[in-house]
Amino acid sequence: MRILLLSTSYNSLTQAAHVELQTMGHEVSIEVFINPDQVREGIALFKPDLILCPMLTKVVPDDIWQNTPCIIVHPGIRGDRGPSSLDWAILEHADYWGVTAVSADYEMDSGAIWASAEFAMRDGSKSSIYRDEVVQAAMGVIRTTVKRIANGHYVPEPLDYSHEDVHGRCRPLLRQTSRHVNWQEDPVEVILRKVRSADGAPGLLDTLFDEEYFLCGAHPESTLVGTPGEIIATREGAICIAANDGAVWITHLKKRSPTGHFKQRATDLLAEHLQGVPEKPLPALYTGTEQTFREIWYEESGDVGYLHFDFYNGAMSTRQCERLTTAYNEACQRPIKTLVLMGGRDYWSNGIHLNVIEAANDPATESWANINAINDLVQAILLTRDKLTIAAIHGSAGAGGVMLALAADRVFVREGVVLNPHYRSMGGLYGSEFWTWSLPRRVGEEMAESLTQSCLPLGAEDACKFGLVDGVIYRDLHNPYSFRQQIERIAEQLSQSPQLESMLTTKVHIIEKHADDMLACREMELAHMHLNFFGEDRSYHEARTNFVLKRPATATPDHLAIHRQPAAELMAEMADME
Repeated sequence: MRILLLSTSYNSLTQAAHVELQTMGHEVSIEVFINPDQVREGIALFKPDLILCPMLTKVVPDDIWQNTPCIIVHPGIRGDRGPSSLDWAILEHADYWGVTAVSADYEMDSGAIWASAEFAMRDGSKSSIYRDEVVQAAMGVIRTTVKRIANGHYVPEPLDYSHEDVHGRCRPLLRQTSRHVNWQEDPVEVILRKVRSADGAPGLLDTLFDEEYFLCGAHPESTLVGTPGEIIATREGAICIAANDGAVWITHLKKRSPTGHFKQRATDLLAEHLQGVPEKPLPALYTGTEQTFREIWYEESGDVGYLHFDFYNGAMSTRQCERLTTAYNEACQRPIKTLVLMGGRDYWSNGIHLNVIEAANDPATESWANINAINDLVQAILLTRDKLTIAAIHGSAGAGGVMLALAADRVFVREGVVLNPHYRSMGGLYGSEFWTWSLPRRVGEEMAESLTQSCLPLGAEDACKFGLVDGVIYRDLHNPYSFRQQIERIAEQLSQSPQLESMLTTKVHIIEKHADDMLACREMELAHMHLNFFGEDRSYHEARTNFVLKRPATATPDHLAIHRQPAAELMAEMADME
């Protein structure tokens, strides 16, 4: 079928749907919902058999869904309706939630049901659950729905609240007043749920030092205590606020303002108010198990070390890259044979930190510092001689984050992960992280050119087929820890393999033979990046600002909207003439 993905933005769910539908063999094009007239124009150009809306915050005009089958993918259980579905589920501590595909109708989310799926809820933020459980459930719902529509015989089930398996209901927009935090009375568990129900967007509105901020990135603290409502500690940009039964770390804030503000580290926005507040750093290679805010931590089992780095939204600032490089070098001093780079749950890594760069007094200079810091990390991994390194990708990765993973000796990716191994869409960035060394050696020169120039997402299966990764870890729906357990078995097997010594010998030989070539790739990439950062062409800086400030798109990018590419438009015109 010809399927048009109609979405408010090309977000994680839309990317996953794009990959999934192409894997199923369908012809897919993307239309970002700018305004109804542009949507109508896109439909006229593409002439889809089906319109699928994976993430839509606007109402589809009646004349569109009345003339072309239109399916809304709603992040809620059967019968759930409204714009704050997942917010309510987290706030009310639901045991399970789901995804439902419904036909577009006059009332939002009230159409006939084509398919649905449910999943167990965990203690996580809205954005985290959306990127993981919601996306995975949605892929199953989309597969079933598309097959049923293609079959032509399935009759969707009308929404009937008297039916025994319809447990949802229509919910209003969840407003800030419904999740207001009372630091003097609310227990930590409630505060966490309130912040997490808003995390990502819009954030939880609160007042700090007589100014309003949106709070994001909440973590429990089990040892620090203080007067409820007071900031009692800081750590790597986060603030720790005391509650009546403990404390909560908040990593990011966004100042409440109509325009011009974006998420930043909490301490950066509150610096003038934090004089005298103690900094509570953790060791570079932190091994503690207590509840607290930690971005980098380390575990060890037998001959295998596991280095976790869970950075908010996968972005890695200069400081974070430097800390991770220190932790990596210390881990390499441990008496282990294999070192597994675990990344984070939501994102493995997305490369340099655009928000920190945007907030800098000199964004070009900060960009340069950041790209060199992440290159230092990649170089340390590439030149590791006496350890076998594994990148275990549980969350999606993009740009420099993908190339960071390729520095490891082995790369394994979880089923359903989407990779974006390209830079060009960020204002024509050339890219670094030794990609000109690592990528062609895995996929070949021709495929490396295609991946970096097409600016399209890549699913786990295709990544394995092309040789970008070494294997796909398939999930066990009944075991949320299956990925970690499989990675542990793989790492232990490699550590105990009789071939380990020969693998390390081969690795040392490659390093000794090609170290200068690797460093030459770094210098060549940085020469291009220097022009991106400091040259007369401001495309990167403009694209970064638009991205960070979340300025709405004015058109769907050509590489996504194949129906808007010149050849497509010409063919459509010829067809109309005929």
